[in-house]
Amino acid sequence: MKAAGRSAMAHHIQCNNIAFTWRPNSDPNSTSSSSSSNNIFPKTTLTKPSRKFPFLTTQTSLSSLQPSPAHSNGTRYTTLPVETSYEHQKIRDLLEKLGKKNACPLLILRDDGDWTKDQFWAVVRFLKHASRSHEILQVFDTWKNKEESRINEFYYEKIIWLLGEEGSIEEAVTLFLEMKSHGLRPSLGTYNSIIHCFAEKGNFDDALFYLNEMKKANLAPETDTYDGLIQAYGRYKMYDEMGMCVKKMELDGCSPDHITYNLLIREFSQAGLLTRMERLSQKMLSKKMDLQSSTLVAMLEAYARFGILGKMEKVYRRVLNSKTPLKDDLIRKLARVYIGNHMFSRLDYLGLDVSSTVGATDLVWCLRLLSRACLLSRKGMDCIVREMEEANFSWDVTVANIIMLAYLKIKDFTHLRAFLSQLPSHHVKPDIVTVGILFDAIRIDFDGTVALETWRRMGDLDRPVEMNTDPLVLTAFGKGHFLRTCEEVYCSLEPQAREKRTWTYHTLIDLVLKYDGRKSQLNEVKVS
Repeated sequence: MKAAGRSAMAHHIQCNNIAFTWRPNSDPNSTSSSSSSNNIFPKTTLTKPSRKFPFLTTQTSLSSLQPSPAHSNGTRYTTLPVETSYEHQKIRDLLEKLGKKNACPLLILRDDGDWTKDQFWAVVRFLKHASRSHEILQVFDTWKNKEESRINEFYYEKIIWLLGEEGSIEEAVTLFLEMKSHGLRPSLGTYNSIIHCFAEKGNFDDALFYLNEMKKANLAPETDTYDGLIQAYGRYKMYDEMGMCVKKMELDGCSPDHITYNLLIREFSQAGLLTRMERLSQKMLSKKMDLQSSTLVAMLEAYARFGILGKMEKVYRRVLNSKTPLKDDLIRKLARVYIGNHMFSRLDYLGLDVSSTVGATDLVWCLRLLSRACLLSRKGMDCIVREMEEANFSWDVTVANIIMLAYLKIKDFTHLRAFLSQLPSHHVKPDIVTVGILFDAIRIDFDGTVALETWRRMGDLDRPVEMNTDPLVLTAFGKGHFLRTCEEVYCSLEPQAREKRTWTYHTLIDLVLKYDGRKSQLNEVKVS
């Protein structure tokens, strides 16, 4: 290594921590906070669709209960659309009372004497929105006892459903038993609420008990009944039980519909049970049932995860035709499959497909530029860069590193030096990958003195170590000597030292150089 490169790294400056992680500059699908970094290979978070059930049929809407900023006299709430201005004002006043600190709805009800049904449902929705669902049962119990006509199936069913949705299974069962004690007949929807609530808690014995009770009450289960059970089995990875549930469903004379099949395929896809997934998709095809877009996406993710190229592309075309936008995480999985199969030209097509759906994002340019860089095409990279400039897309560190990695690979030091010199004018700060490119180039006789001096003068080497480059770049080009050494150094430290150690580019580079020096001396001793 050049002497200038060594001398420029002589002193230690401290930072918060070493960050071998990637922080995206602009990721609309990211769920992490801006103060934290994503893992270099972010995990896929898969969520199941929630069951929907009509809650209230009154004019009161949940969106109208969103709180406005708190005032000194309590929390103020927006008004509600009701039939008369008088009722309008009463509900507004009621919500003002509830919004005050330590307000008790039971005491307010006692002071008011009674509430209309619109006022009652407004209070129920308020308590649900304020995460005070545990108070709903007491409020309902007090309110319904003020008028006998309120003890009916409608009110019980809606409150039981709400408690079930909130996971308050004990309260829901209490109300369910009380309902029966009044001689009221629970509906299919009420039973479903109880069954699904137990299933979601993993209490399948209780769920099946109420399923059998429902049958004894001459209420035939519907597909929604079993769909809720199937979804809960999937959540607890009880895949054999899912199959048994379908058989039980069929024996009960309830044929699975397209919703059931789509649900099963999504669950099997997420579990990686490809044989079951494919068997069901073929069954749906024979029954001329359609795969939902979310199901196609789940299948696509499964094939990408296992790197099954042919089937992945076939499903991808169907997803593309459905015009379903894909999350960045899944797009990266598709790209990794193409990279693993050295199908670099497909990255450009993938980028164009994504662009046609969501526009030219950072990830789109990354894919398209990677396509040309992996093919080591100077003209191709220049063409993409011109397109970016025409689209007024500002450079970022991912773009710069892709281009410089390609030039490093073909040992084009003239263009590499030119790009390093252009980073400040494009307001691009070097990250750990950029530093790695420079030092890997220095190892093969590149003169990095000017770049190091520029970074030192601008204070870039005093910054905390970060990785802001898209992880696909390292997937495509691999980790160079510098990054691999960084990982070796980090792993060689004791756990306590890793936590207490502070890292800037100065300290990291200095440590890597010393580590490399010790390894060289050891190798010389072994050789001699």
